[in-house]
Amino acid sequence: QVQLVESGGGLVQAGGSLRLSCAASGRTFNTYDMGWFRQAPGKEREFVAGIKWSGGSTYYVDSVKGRFTISRDNAKNTVYLQMNSLKPEDTAVYYCAADVDGRVRYSYIVSKSSREYDYWGQGTQVTVSS
Repeated sequence: QVQLVESGGGLVQAGGSLRLSCAASGRTFNTYDMGWFRQAPGKEREFVAGIKWSGGSTYYVDSVKGRFTISRDNAKNTVYLQMNSLKPEDTAVYYCAADVDGRVRYSYIVSKSSREYDYWGQGTQVTVSS
């Protein structure tokens, strides 16, 4: 069983920055592909960013490219999402998730489907005011 705990959310003005962290339990974190998803009120959960188990490849939804950066520190069992130039439309609950089989299923990409992620954090609220 893997437990994921997000932190770092909050209220920020448009143009500001936040850094989300996701701490994972367990000894096999470095074998999981990791993703960040978000869900705004009345909308479906959407993929935001993902990173391969090795940290060698990263992926982003078009709306955050150039503004968000995903990274991981396998020694600390932690994945991060640095969010810059925040916009009101970034307001959502942000979730980190672990894809246990991603390393085997996809050699070079990260899954963008929430259905392929096995473990989820409780979420952290990000609110961007205009």
